[in-house]
Amino acid sequence: MMNIIFESITPDFMIYLLDMVGVVACAIAGTTLALHKKFDFFGCILVSMVNAIGGGTIRDVMLDRHPLFWMTDLNYVIVITLTSLICQVFFNYYQKIDWTLKFFDAIGLAAFSVIGLKVGLTLGAHPMIAVMMAVLTSIAGGIMRDMICNEIPLVLQKEIYISASITGALLYFMLGQIGASDAIQDTLTLVTIFGVRMLAIRFDWHLPSIRLNSDT
Repeated sequence: MMNIIFESITPDFMIYLLDMVGVVACAIAGTTLALHKKFDFFGCILVSMVNAIGGGTIRDVMLDRHPLFWMTDLNYVIVITLTSLICQVFFNYYQKIDWTLKFFDAIGLAAFSVIGLKVGLTLGAHPMIAVMMAVLTSIAGGIMRDMICNEIPLVLQKEIYISASITGALLYFMLGQIGASDAIQDTLTLVTIFGVRMLAIRFDWHLPSIRLNSDT
């Protein structure tokens, strides 16, 4: 039964579905941070837009993929705007801003990593370039969000972030080598990236510094 369901899901539909999951998650993360910084109504929507579609926009420009996805499909703008509005209405119900931001940011990281990887491979990019597109898609929007909100980007704070994206990308290729279906590749890669990121948050994992200690 599960195989029938997986086989009925087309690659284009899976990309679109993952894109919407990432867009919603990043819109929530962006709006949450903007509200915490006391941005106004339109400021929150702007930050959510940048967070949700910024990475994909830069990716498509670099890959010469035109027209830009959100310019031909108004659903992206509508979903981001509605998500931001709902988040603003219920903002007072969030008790732990930092955890909420990182949770939805992790969902966006996972979804956009898979999207960036698949888009790169679909356009015939070298696997290494496709991995770079996965990382770029997943982190660029968050970096711009944090810069607008006058925060040091999470990806620059020794966080297990880029490494989670790369780990998922490597798993994707390994699953492809053993003949796994596209749906299984996407699902397991998504779960792995999200799992690694959340475990890093839960147990406070950080990348080690390569700076040499001085005794003087």
